[in-house]
Amino acid sequence: MKAETLKKSILQYAMQGKLVEQNPNDEPASELLKRIKAEKEQLIKDGKIKKEKPLPLITDDEIPFSIPDSWTWCRLGTILEKLTDGAHSTPKYVSSGIPFISVKDISQGFISFDNTKFITKGEHEELYKRCDPKKGDILLTKVGTTGIPVIVDTDIKFSLFVSVAQLRFNHSCINANYLKYLILSPLVQMQCKENTKGVGNKNWVIKDIANTLIVLPPLSEQERIVEKLEQILPLIEEYGKNEEKLSELNKILPDKIKQSILQYAVQGKLVPQNPTDEPTSELLKRIKSVKEQLIKDGKIKKEKPLPPITEDEIPYELPPNWEWVRLQEVYDVRDGTHDSPKNVTNGVPLITSKDFKNGKIDFSHVKLISKDDHEKIQLRSKVDNDDILYSMIGGNIGNMVIVKKDKEFSIKNVALFKYYNKNLSNPLFLKLLLEAITMDFKNKAMGGAQQFVSLNFIRNYIIPFPPLAEQKRIVDKVEELMSIVDNLKV
Repeated sequence: MKAETLKKSILQYAMQGKLVEQNPNDEPASELLKRIKAEKEQLIKDGKIKKEKPLPLITDDEIPFSIPDSWTWCRLGTILEKLTDGAHSTPKYVSSGIPFISVKDISQGFISFDNTKFITKGEHEELYKRCDPKKGDILLTKVGTTGIPVIVDTDIKFSLFVSVAQLRFNHSCINANYLKYLILSPLVQMQCKENTKGVGNKNWVIKDIANTLIVLPPLSEQERIVEKLEQILPLIEEYGKNEEKLSELNKILPDKIKQSILQYAVQGKLVPQNPTDEPTSELLKRIKSVKEQLIKDGKIKKEKPLPPITEDEIPYELPPNWEWVRLQEVYDVRDGTHDSPKNVTNGVPLITSKDFKNGKIDFSHVKLISKDDHEKIQLRSKVDNDDILYSMIGGNIGNMVIVKKDKEFSIKNVALFKYYNKNLSNPLFLKLLLEAITMDFKNKAMGGAQQFVSLNFIRNYIIPFPPLAEQKRIVDKVEELMSIVDNLKV
């Protein structure tokens, strides 16, 4: 159960008389109501409060649940000596003076003077004649964010805006904290929700606040309820904080697990090695032979020799059949055009990393270039099925697409990973390899606001390279584990 749901349930139990035991020696709430009524009549007689219009009688249809015999149903206005709201017109604000409290200043459940506006002492005294919040009163939000009660716990003088109601009551008959918890309970909050009306900043009007149906226990039981709630609610609040931490952990944990799976995969720790696999050293010889034939046939250009890998570059030990290699040794790493071909209305799509959406190319907003420009780009950056496009720039570094072509397109400012021979490398292994090293790419990206990884950096980057048969086993195991993690995430 979520913390907020648990809190509501506890408050509901409290207002049904189920949280603490009843004491038959308590003065029943019906007698409490008689005393409240007598005291209000005396205040009216003394001219301290005005006589109110009678509140409507409570019908059987209104009563939502049964309560203990010593309790009574009544309306909120019945137990209040004063129910009013703050200024109905916006006063003239000054740089310093008397704080002018609105909903935003109490919406956290306490009065905050940190960002209040101020009015003059004269205007405050005028407003105070009608609405005079004092220590012990309850303030209640009634416009916008409605139904938040706050006990005034300060002697600082302040005035109220119309968005806040003032509730005054006899503390010898009503426990202030009980009344606060009562207002926070589902019983009152449901009525608040139903009776908050209007458009924009909706209003819980004073008349409806007064008519709110409430339960009144004996005073001694009010105090026992408060004592018990103040034992329980801090525990629920702590539970809520832990729940938030757990929720945050649940958001990031699947991604961390996935990254760990990838790291284990490229370290040779995810699947067992098979001593009968052709060792990577033999695979590299075959890749080298294919490259030399492609150069001879004029299909790729002869490159400058890649620097040998030094011991200082090797981050961890590999299984016996694996080898450390530079990316360009085993994959043909290119990039798209660096030019900005002229846009046309009817032509060939020019794909950049911003067109990568959820592992696919989104052609809905691509720029179009002429067929001539497209053919020029193809001489350097022809894209084939199963090639991988990889974003090299900005916040998109690491976004990638395994190409499944159903139309021709050119590329700009993205890395293109091609295979010297598709039978000598598993395309899905390359994808998971790139996913595993992307964080390192991001950490080593160059540039200021628009960071990037260069083609030369990618080509020279050292990677762990397993036997071809093990590449397939790794891919199968990673797909199995990632599916389990995705189900956990859901």
